[in-house]
Amino acid sequence: MKIMIDIDSEEPLFSQVVEQIKTAVRTKAIRAGDPLPSIRQLANDLELNNKTVAKAYRLLERDNVIVTKGYRGTFVHADATAHCCFDLSAWIEAQLAITIKACREAGATDSEIRIAFANAMQP
Repeated sequence: MKIMIDIDSEEPLFSQVVEQIKTAVRTKAIRAGDPLPSIRQLANDLELNNKTVAKAYRLLERDNVIVTKGYRGTFVHADATAHCCFDLSAWIEAQLAITIKACREAGATDSEIRIAFANAMQP
């Protein structure tokens, strides 16, 4: 698996890492159980900050594309192929668009929607 980062791209660096690993899973360049480089090693190879790669790995783990097994390392999840096709960010945006449309149709202003959203995000 070869990851290429375009520092001039508008797409965030961590997102580029996520998408390229998901593409490698979909194309079977990497398979379930295959080991991935450590965060430090991949960051070093790509000349990125460790936190950038760590964020990409966190998102991939959240989506069950990879699994971290403590000190043994990080591996491709057993069901990675099925999970790498779901885009949580796109789903969230679609759900919010539906909700915002319903609020506007009910007569809420954008300011009221923003305030309600901020309140809903409070722990």
